[in-house]
Amino acid sequence: MIRYRLAMVEAHRVLGRSLFERGPATPKKVAVVCGVLALLLLLIATAALHMGSEPVSREAVAEVLRTHLFGGAGEPTVSDTIVWRIRGPRVLLGLAAGAALAVAGVLLQALLRNPLAEPYVLGISGGAALGAIFAVLGFAELPLLRPLLAFTGAALVTALVYGLSRGRTGISTERLVLAGLILATLLWSAVALVLALVPNPHLRGLTFWMMGDLSGGGNGLLPLVLGIVFGAAAVAYAHARRLNLLMVGEEDARVLGVDVERVKTAAYLLASLLAGTIVSVAGAIGFVGLLVPHLVRMLWGSDNRLVIPAAALSGAILVVLADAVARTALAPRELPVGAVMASLGAPFFILLLRRA
Repeated sequence: MIRYRLAMVEAHRVLGRSLFERGPATPKKVAVVCGVLALLLLLIATAALHMGSEPVSREAVAEVLRTHLFGGAGEPTVSDTIVWRIRGPRVLLGLAAGAALAVAGVLLQALLRNPLAEPYVLGISGGAALGAIFAVLGFAELPLLRPLLAFTGAALVTALVYGLSRGRTGISTERLVLAGLILATLLWSAVALVLALVPNPHLRGLTFWMMGDLSGGGNGLLPLVLGIVFGAAAVAYAHARRLNLLMVGEEDARVLGVDVERVKTAAYLLASLLAGTIVSVAGAIGFVGLLVPHLVRMLWGSDNRLVIPAAALSGAILVVLADAVARTALAPRELPVGAVMASLGAPFFILLLRRA
């Protein structure tokens, strides 16, 4: 018994050292950190199925998941409808949104070498939202065009911010933040103007959605969204080592054999694709791409071979938690998940801005 307890203490000590020791992202360290985060995400996602204005017991949640995942489903019950058809897609969309926005933040911060780079702050989410609104206005019968036009809007704004931030001495932090904030203000003003002036019944319901809303569960686009997020995150991870070298400096990266322009283009397109896809189905959820990468780097260092997967899992955890709070804080009324995230992210952004 004593040997067993000593072995457990030693195992916990080794696990703690593997989790919180800063250093190179070895395969073992990546596996341990991501394994713990994945387990935490599974627990939180399961708890989120239980929470809401109409609580469902843990036993009922477990039974619904068992019958749908392992067969034997009978007549649909109230619990089945709530858990599987309403909260299930919502939780999955929250997972996709958190992972996508966190990875987009990692890519933009590596691309611009700026700790304040994030889709919402730089106006990229605003560009995606404007593109999504144009899709609703002109192509409501073609729902697949919504993420495509949102991606186009996000990509154009990313290129514009990148161009405006370049001065004679290269990219300026002050110019980048200022250009992003100005464009974000301009774009969200344009979104508000369109929502107010266009007599379209579909747009009237988008006001709540623009503040960040997961209640639609993807509106039939959830499989496409999950596929895009998983694929883009995988491609981003494949560029992790090149992004590490790019963060040191473009000239040094070129000397070490990195095709800098190709990596920058890939990061720029991936960040735009991730942000545009999520905004098109879940609205603007701000500060995930700012908050999560910094927390991950504070805990585990700056090696993108660990930062990218850890940020994806941590972002998913954060958004699912924020959505659970949004559903339960004022139940039966519901808050926009973007408002909950802003209450967490805005103070953190101010702190970073003071330190920049």
